Amino acid sequence: MHKKTTSGAQLTIDCLKKQGVKYIFGVPGASLMPFLDILYRDRAHADTPQFIICRHEQSAVFMAQCWGRLTGTPVVCMATAGPGATNLVTGMATATADRDPVIAITGENPHGTHFKKTHQNLSTARLFRPITKMSHEVNDVDMIPEAISTAFRLATSQRPGSVHLSFPMDILADTTDREPLEISAAPRLSVSPLSYLYAASSILKEARYPVVLLGLAATESSVVPAVRRFAATFNAPVIGTFEAAGAIPRSLVSLFCGRVGMKAIEPGDIALQNSDAVIAIGYDTIEYAPSLWNTVGSRKIIHVDFLPSDPDLYYQPAVELVGSIADNLDALRERVPARSSVHPLTQKAQKALFDEQLRGKSIDSSPVHPLRLIHDVRSALGDDATVISDVGSHQVWLAKYFFSYEPRTLLFSMGFQTMGVALPWAIAATLARPGTPVVSNSGDGSFLMSATELETAVRLKCRLIHLVWRDGSYNLVKIQQLQAFERSWGVEFGNPDIVAFAKSFGAHAY
Repeated sequence: MHKKTTSGAQLTIDCLKKQGVKYIFGVPGASLMPFLDILYRDRAHADTPQFIICRHEQSAVFMAQCWGRLTGTPVVCMATAGPGATNLVTGMATATADRDPVIAITGENPHGTHFKKTHQNLSTARLFRPITKMSHEVNDVDMIPEAISTAFRLATSQRPGSVHLSFPMDILADTTDREPLEISAAPRLSVSPLSYLYAASSILKEARYPVVLLGLAATESSVVPAVRRFAATFNAPVIGTFEAAGAIPRSLVSLFCGRVGMKAIEPGDIALQNSDAVIAIGYDTIEYAPSLWNTVGSRKIIHVDFLPSDPDLYYQPAVELVGSIADNLDALRERVPARSSVHPLTQKAQKALFDEQLRGKSIDSSPVHPLRLIHDVRSALGDDATVISDVGSHQVWLAKYFFSYEPRTLLFSMGFQTMGVALPWAIAATLARPGTPVVSNSGDGSFLMSATELETAVRLKCRLIHLVWRDGSYNLVKIQQLQAFERSWGVEFGNPDIVAFAKSFGAHAY
């Protein structure tokens, strides 16, 4: 008979080590104390995750989310029972909607108290179930290795997202002889049948004005080279959602028609609306509703993705190449001819976009015009820099006119459009990409939603620049009100001294 010597808390940390977790972001609490004690005792071991104290649990999820987006591998955010867990909710919903892998671990009261009205008693498994890929209470210490392995596998499988595990305190104190499971290799995705590839190539050969629409999955490291090979060969206009930024390199920028994602009035929308065939690569309908660009529904769509398309009245592909995006694109590239000329509509759309972008160089006004700021920031940074946008009217300027040329170097939250992500994301970016520049942007509205994390950034000695775009209001809502009602109300706020505020945390501020 095996002697049970490992506590549930120790086994959980050992499982996280096995998964290669480098960081745990969180706010301490009583139900997390067993974990914190083990992290302290094991801190000298190279494989022990570093616990990073955050100023709010929501920011802890945002940091874990950005790490997952930049590396493709999850780290962990932790919160205590009760309000600690509920503070994670917005961040977890954001990670799932934005398709970023995150693991959340929450403490919970002992099993024996679950039926009572007791301090911080809450069924977190039920709380997180609607907004995660899985939410489960670990109610048997022997099941910890399987629960952890399942969580990591689900978080990273297509579509990626957040996973939640709840640990009652009696399970953390219980003992077991179980050990962490070995990590199994991810399954290899296949190429679509030849008949599907021929059907797709026939559509592209017959099309007079085909366009390429890129989504988030087109920026995955395993996919980007194939996307670029296909674009270079096919030589058709390329449009990206906000989240597809960076898939097209400088060498192919002549094909780029801009980004779409808000309203159907951008140069990329003009190209989409005049097309007769769209090859959508790694595109998810949550990024930009098909009803905004495919209202007529007469164009033929080729869907290339890891997963089949979701049923949608305005998105009904003629062909779906499901499996390995890279392998399907390479197979399709061999079967389509290169296009020799640029369509006049594409030239017109591109000229409008590039002319407005270039105008920023010559604008010399006070306050600084957004186009000038975008021009100067782009000119100051190399292509490896990570630029982050919070949610607000500044986001629209950046999405339209800030070009990025490497994948996942321009980050947006579009699935959930959550305000307050920029500074926490920037902190995580300095950890995921040490030594490369990080510049984050927020409005004065979104900044103050997570501004206390300046203390975290200073404490960690994060090398980042955070730009606050000031207009004294929730300006994106204000713009929408003016368009809808010709007035605005309930969107303007005070004018705090942001420079003094930042300096109070020890940051350099100007």
